[in-house]
Amino acid sequence: MIHTIIRHKPTRLYILLGAFFVTNAIVAEVIGVKIFSLEKTLGIAPFNFNIFGNPFSFNLTAGVLLWPVVFIMTDLINEYYGMKGVRFLSYIAAGLIGYTFLMFQGAIFLSPADFWVTNYTRNNVPNADHAYRVMLGQGSWIIVGSLGAFLLGQILDVVSFHRIKKVTGEKAIWLRATGSTLISQLVDSFLVLFIAFYIGPRVSSNQGAPWSLKLVLSICVGNYIYKFIVAIIMTPVIYWIHNWIEKYLGHETAAKMKQQAMGKEAG
Repeated sequence: MIHTIIRHKPTRLYILLGAFFVTNAIVAEVIGVKIFSLEKTLGIAPFNFNIFGNPFSFNLTAGVLLWPVVFIMTDLINEYYGMKGVRFLSYIAAGLIGYTFLMFQGAIFLSPADFWVTNYTRNNVPNADHAYRVMLGQGSWIIVGSLGAFLLGQILDVVSFHRIKKVTGEKAIWLRATGSTLISQLVDSFLVLFIAFYIGPRVSSNQGAPWSLKLVLSICVGNYIYKFIVAIIMTPVIYWIHNWIEKYLGHETAAKMKQQAMGKEAG
């Protein structure tokens, strides 16, 4: 039975896409606590535009490295497995993100070993447990924010993808993939940061200093601009993966799967 499932190409492809989808979603949650400077990472001076009364530069959450990939995976799964296929994986990802949140909370409240607390002083970490609590605690609120943003973003991505495809048919892959991603990322970019860095620090002492609303909005704008640019840049990648899938499945099988996907969505 297992051998038959593994040999079935559409099933094997669904497992591959789903595993990559879920893994990227969870990793994005874990690394999202870090705020990095895109300009400094690229070796250029910060832009320092004025947005919402704050000097704006591309200070982004590290999670933006992976979320565009998650939504592209969503579009590819939607293309061949329909809304039900995306919904099933979204529920799995959301459940595992919630599980990660619970494990973070459990780990935070474990009593640390005495020697471990001062084990990293030579690395400029005077209290390892305090650092652990602060970073994972803040990450927990990112997870809370991302769960809501993720599920809402997935709904918007799938619905907009479906509607664009109904109009364009099999043409303009770039329009339905990139367009649906840009719509969903607009909501995701604002909601997750607002919950993680504006609401979270105001209700929990492990969250660090709360951000001002202007700071949250300016960083939200930076995150979305980045995601917008990345979505455009990754358009050729979408075509490359799409062509690979067509060859892997065979054009006849791929065509049937896409027709069934649209039929399931319409029903």
